[in-house]
Amino acid sequence: MVKLTPPMGWNSWNTYGENINEQLIRETADAMVSQGLLEKGYEYLVIDDCWALKERDQNDRLVADPEKFPNGMKAVADYVHGKGLKFGMYSCAGNLTCAGYPGSFEHEFIDAETFAEWGVDFLKYDYCYHSPIIHGKYLYRRMGLALENCGRDILLSACSWGDDETQEWIKSTGASMWRSTGDIYDTWESVKDLVRQQEKLHPYNGVGCFNDMDMLIVGMYGKGNVGLKGCTDTQYKTHFSIWAMMGSPLMIGCDIRNMNAETKAILTNEELIRINQDRACRQPVKIRGNWMVDDENQLRYYKQLENGDIAIGLFNLSEEKVAMWVNLDELGLPHSTGKTLEAKEVWTGEKTVVKNAILRKEIAPHDCAVFRARVVNQ
Repeated sequence: MVKLTPPMGWNSWNTYGENINEQLIRETADAMVSQGLLEKGYEYLVIDDCWALKERDQNDRLVADPEKFPNGMKAVADYVHGKGLKFGMYSCAGNLTCAGYPGSFEHEFIDAETFAEWGVDFLKYDYCYHSPIIHGKYLYRRMGLALENCGRDILLSACSWGDDETQEWIKSTGASMWRSTGDIYDTWESVKDLVRQQEKLHPYNGVGCFNDMDMLIVGMYGKGNVGLKGCTDTQYKTHFSIWAMMGSPLMIGCDIRNMNAETKAILTNEELIRINQDRACRQPVKIRGNWMVDDENQLRYYKQLENGDIAIGLFNLSEEKVAMWVNLDELGLPHSTGKTLEAKEVWTGEKTVVKNAILRKEIAPHDCAVFRARVVNQ
């Protein structure tokens, strides 16, 4: 499978962990449609770890836990497909999954055939309990090759956490997305930590193989499997904005059956989704902006979009209100060109024409501003 834009969907792990079952998945599929998420592009519903029995059957095949999934995975997949969604599941490149269930090591082809028979469209492939003497690139190539020969179009989501310099070999495996980090947790500190790991990885993101910064924690509020402290709506807004701007896959992790208005507004922001899904998929560029300040808590990014527009993100990760600005010269628009930008802030809808080649905005603590801008005459 070749994906032209970052995958979007929902994954069970962040909220539910091992507490998954058929009824939950059916209700989540219903909610993805009724809440308008499918309409916005969230098409994959993915069951994470803990869905299987602890032993394979007599034919060496994985078996869905009959207590959790009494009608089997084919029935679950059929229900998900009936809603117009795509169905995703989980396995691991090791002998065991991260939660201790059977992994796919040396069972890659039989497992790929099983997933195809069940109607799977997406496989999250983790990296726990893997062989210490076989490099990760070989393990992911195995499953990539197995999936591409299973008779069904199944997206490979490689979850090797950036280990073994994943970025240097992942495109050789057939993966459509690759995890560049360890697990996210529902804290502001976790968000900042994952963001700071990204700068060196920007050149490795692009069409066909997207850098996955891990699943979204928007709307969790400290509840669920990775809940911990929780975040404010402002922090969730900034978290989502950075993931969208960076071109990361957008995989929701909250309980979408019970979203509040703030959570839904963040996850369905049309302009940010449009930036994330821009078909050019150009890498974001970190810019200096303020030559007087070299602060890792003040992040400025831009990227060129497919129609000549420019996306600009100003992210204040600090504890203080700050004035952040961008010199248009860094974007290729010095004053001498006779051009400037007409910029629309995607959260407020406010429009402004940039004067004196400086885009400036005061940003509250933990907040952000993201602009979609077009080139106009001065």
